[in-house]
Amino acid sequence: MADDQEQKTEQPTGKKLNDAADRGQFARVQELQILFTMVAVLVVIGATAHSSVDRLAGFAVDIFSRFPSMEMRPETVTTLWGSIMLMLAPIILPVLLACAGGALLAGGLQSGFRLAPKALEIHWDRLNPFSGYKRVFGGGVWTRVGIDVLKILAVGFTLYLGARTLLFDPLFSAPVEVAYLGAFLQQTVVSFFGRMLFALAIIGAIRYAYEWFKTRRDLMMTKDEVKDERRAEELDSKVKQAQRRLSRRLLQKQMLSAVATADVVITNPTHYAVAISYQRGKDRAPVVLAKGENRFAMRLKEIAAEHGVPMVENKPVARLLFAMGRVGEAIPPELYQAAAEILAVVYRTHRYYFHRLRSRRLEEAA
Repeated sequence: MADDQEQKTEQPTGKKLNDAADRGQFARVQELQILFTMVAVLVVIGATAHSSVDRLAGFAVDIFSRFPSMEMRPETVTTLWGSIMLMLAPIILPVLLACAGGALLAGGLQSGFRLAPKALEIHWDRLNPFSGYKRVFGGGVWTRVGIDVLKILAVGFTLYLGARTLLFDPLFSAPVEVAYLGAFLQQTVVSFFGRMLFALAIIGAIRYAYEWFKTRRDLMMTKDEVKDERRAEELDSKVKQAQRRLSRRLLQKQMLSAVATADVVITNPTHYAVAISYQRGKDRAPVVLAKGENRFAMRLKEIAAEHGVPMVENKPVARLLFAMGRVGEAIPPELYQAAAEILAVVYRTHRYYFHRLRSRRLEEAA
């Protein structure tokens, strides 16, 4: 194991990093999720505190004013409990949404906002108690313990400094007004939470840096692994290129066979050729049967000539149809008028061809 780790001298490739992220193997720390959740909750409470206090005060005044005339019966308690829930829902719901939003944002920032479906799969080897023992008490355990101790010390020291500062407040040494108590409590809460968030931010940054370094170290690769992965990528690239060539050939073969049933072939005249078809009652617009440029365009025109398909030279329409049209789909709406004019001319001048074409289509449909 140690020899393998010493041989892993190469940085992980992009593919290995992506595969690891799909398995959920990336740097993530719980402290950042706690930090984001607390910040989100504090922001929501700060934004809704005034309205929430008014709501609670109004509800309390209403309940206490009705107490002298209220009969304490089971149905009264049920109604009162429902009223309390309806009153608390608008106060609690934003806080719960803030908790969920903060946790999701923290997780998304650490994972790069990508899903890890393989992390949800069941790994039976994790049920092995010996494997679990190695994960808990294996390498890095003392580092985790040290970071946890650092968290306790940092939070404790932060709270100690905050408490020590508050002890010098005039509240503890001289008489003050009652209103000052509310300001003191608010200042105390803000001070303690601010120090707590600052400590969590520092600890989270240190912990995240360690986890990032550890994850990258665990994903290090040997030179043979890098070579094998590059070889596999090259082979995969060649396979994909072969598949694209095969698809292109099949499409070309399909287009060549479809030219014989086209209504017209619109040419550039030498660079582009586009064959279109239109059947009334079936097509909502003319359909592109085939298109090609240069040598393949010449091949399309040869087949069109063999089957007597009318050919019309129209350079701008041919270029636009080649650029915007898709084989097997209707032509773009911008070219409806131009295609209609070309088809109208062809229908008038090649009636015999369309008579044969109609018969051929009926035979194919039968």
